[in-house]
Amino acid sequence: MRGAGGLVLAGALAGVAGPAAAHDQDQVRAQVTPAAAVPGGQVEVRVSGCRGTTGAAGSGAFAKDAELTGSGGKTLTGSARLRAGISGTYEITVTCDGHPHQGVGTVRAGGAQATPQAPVRAGGGGTADLKPVAAVAEEAGPGTRHAVVGLVLAGAAAVAVALRSVRRRRSD
Repeated sequence: MRGAGGLVLAGALAGVAGPAAAHDQDQVRAQVTPAAAVPGGQVEVRVSGCRGTTGAAGSGAFAKDAELTGSGGKTLTGSARLRAGISGTYEITVTCDGHPHQGVGTVRAGGAQATPQAPVRAGGGGTADLKPVAAVAEEAGPGTRHAVVGLVLAGAAAVAVALRSVRRRRSD
């Protein structure tokens, strides 16, 4: 009787472990592009191994879970924005086919926020590094040629005004 009870117990455990083992064998993998992203930046998430056409990818690095969609070809894609002020490597958990798949990928965040290195001629809003401003101002200012042209035009205008004044005096 013990042998039969052991077989029933083993069969019951195998039945319980069977779906879990099959679920663990799924090859769900997440890949993030760019591989190393700046905090506050956008990343694309590509997930392979899911059978459905929708899912979600979450991480402590993401400001909000990435909604994943696909056409049923086992590849789901979506995008997420990284939280500002983070640094390090974070695990990605993908939920698809009704199950969470933990640690199926990583996202690396770090480095400084991208900032302009030179003033933008169309503005910049005060976000640019101010060191090169002097060089830009020298390029944009009037040169000797501009000063000479300005003096010639001012002289011509003065002569025209003087001639008109003389004509008015003679006609009166």
